[in-house]
Amino acid sequence: MKLERLISMIYMLLNHEILSASELADKYKVSQRTIYRDIDAICAAGIPIVSYQGVNGGYGIVEEYKMDRSLLGSYDVGSLITVLQGMSTVFRDDKAMETVRKLQTIQQENGMPSLSLDIENRRLNNKELRSIRSAITSKHIVRFDYIDAKNDRTSRKIEPASLMYKNQSWYVYGFCLSRQDYREFKLSRIVELAVLPETFSRVHNVRPQEGMPDWSLRPEPAKVVVHFLPNALAKALDVFMGADKTFNEDGSLTLTLNIGDASHTEWLMSLVLGFGDRAVILEPPELRERFEAKLRSMLGRYEA
Repeated sequence: MKLERLISMIYMLLNHEILSASELADKYKVSQRTIYRDIDAICAAGIPIVSYQGVNGGYGIVEEYKMDRSLLGSYDVGSLITVLQGMSTVFRDDKAMETVRKLQTIQQENGMPSLSLDIENRRLNNKELRSIRSAITSKHIVRFDYIDAKNDRTSRKIEPASLMYKNQSWYVYGFCLSRQDYREFKLSRIVELAVLPETFSRVHNVRPQEGMPDWSLRPEPAKVVVHFLPNALAKALDVFMGADKTFNEDGSLTLTLNIGDASHTEWLMSLVLGFGDRAVILEPPELRERFEAKLRSMLGRYEA
């Protein structure tokens, strides 16, 4: 604990001009006498700390000893700090925050950052996310039940290799002991997660690069047109960010989407259903028919 405090104090002093003993004592929840002993220990390690007298006095590190700010540009440092702060928010990662403090010692601008990153997903159990990351670091096997895209539930044990954040969702990638191959699992579909006491020694390489897709085998993209009432504008823009937009004179909105496969539109119909009577599919006619059939089937379940 003392060593961690000493290291943290060094970076605190590198990141500030002058810090008083009382400030450091409050920060680390120790007495000022302990801070004096820590300062002596840091000096004994060869780090040149200077004592400043007066009302605004305290301790600081001589300027010549601090890291050369020209090693990284302000854009580089700011980008790294943004990413690490976003990661530490999700994982409560003290090591990441220590790295942030190191980078802040060479940050040339202390004003409002031009970019912030919040990757925390409040719909997800962050405790499970942190458990998986801990298992990756400690090389412990993870067990869980998984609901796949076909709604089948299977029990899995994996050697977790990495966590990935893509398309606003978290995934864990690892070696599945049930399938004896590498698999990717969406965290929102994982239930009854448990980190087992068993460890693994296998070295997992970076995820292999997927081959270039054969575009000739892909179906022709289909154009879908959806109309939204004025009281659904904000939600429609949030859900369908990449669509072509047409704002109508009556305040309504018409969105045109290009989807990859017209035969697999269950996801789209589910999204449109979330708007209730505030949205209607205009094109193509066959999708309108499938959507109408789905609505009739839903009504039939209530009439039974």
